[in-house]
Amino acid sequence: MTGPLVEIAPGTGGDWRAVCAYHDLLPGRGAAVLVDGHQIALFRDRGGAVYAVGNRDPFSGAHVISRGILGSRGTAPVVVSPMYKQAFDLRTGACLDEPAAPGGEPAALPVWRVRLTPAASACAGDVAPPNGGAHRPETARS
Repeated sequence: MTGPLVEIAPGTGGDWRAVCAYHDLLPGRGAAVLVDGHQIALFRDRGGAVYAVGNRDPFSGAHVISRGILGSRGTAPVVVSPMYKQAFDLRTGACLDEPAAPGGEPAALPVWRVRLTPAASACAGDVAPPNGGAHRPETARS
């Protein structure tokens, strides 16, 4: 991998794991990665922010969220499931359409923290605040 790397970690802590190069994520499209047995949907929006949420749609049970459509509801960046079209907030994982999935389970996607780190061959890295901050070039290192 060259250039900045996308790393993810569970929302409540855990080790950071490099999953792909930032430039491998196409703006406005999703990609799926497998980390420790979890399918994770990665998104890079057109503004450069990177998000990581669970890939399993809680309404259908299918692992398809990475194939969803990116958009927004008000100020919330969302992915719309390709199955039944529920919208999920990419920052929190919450479903904006229904509070519960069939069977009563919460209608939410798990969220992973995201950061960009420079690859070993990069002279200057890019950084992105966790899940949803705008991508910006790094200007100084201490």
